[in-house]
Amino acid sequence: MRYRGGMSKTSTPVDATLFAYLAGKTIQQDDYLSRLCDAANEAGLPEIQIAPEQAAFLRIVLRAMAARTVVEVGTLGGYSAISMARALPADGKVITHEVEAKHAEFARRWIADSDQQGKVEVVLGPAAETLARLPDGSADAMFVDADKTGYVGYLQQAMRIVRPGGAIFADNVLASGRIADGTGEKERALRAFLDAAQARSDLHGVVVPLGDGIWFGTRLG
Repeated sequence: MRYRGGMSKTSTPVDATLFAYLAGKTIQQDDYLSRLCDAANEAGLPEIQIAPEQAAFLRIVLRAMAARTVVEVGTLGGYSAISMARALPADGKVITHEVEAKHAEFARRWIADSDQQGKVEVVLGPAAETLARLPDGSADAMFVDADKTGYVGYLQQAMRIVRPGGAIFADNVLASGRIADGTGEKERALRAFLDAAQARSDLHGVVVPLGDGIWFGTRLG
């Protein structure tokens, strides 16, 4: 049953208690990724890796679409790259782009010691430059989790690099709960990204409220 405006009456608010319960029912973080997080903290990397439930969501979608090649913008410590690589076949590839040399070196070490060694390539440099080297239609999916002011530009690159029918993901679109009315540069940049994505007729997307929010879209043919 629906009422004026087309919104369902059955939307259920998710508070912290309910969310914690739901997160406990998803795929859990394994020991290796837990140790990676601890080591990243000790090395002084920002504590901004994706949440375990976000990693589970990415893996499920990538596996369901039989993805083989994934491009990532924002490697940090390699947590999300390793997680996504686990959804790919043995000859699959995650090409992850990182601007900070310290982060890239840390990620390379942990990727090399993981069960996904050989399936992840870390590219060092500004993504605005390194993404331009990738061929059109060469990836099945792209995951963006980097500087928020670059999201609109990364979307444009994603629409070139990701094949028709492929998937695009962007993290932090809830902006810590301030996406609707926050006035900072981050919030304004994320709203510009969401507006740009919604304005495209060749892209269908939805916000998935896991972690700090993942925007998930499919590129139409």
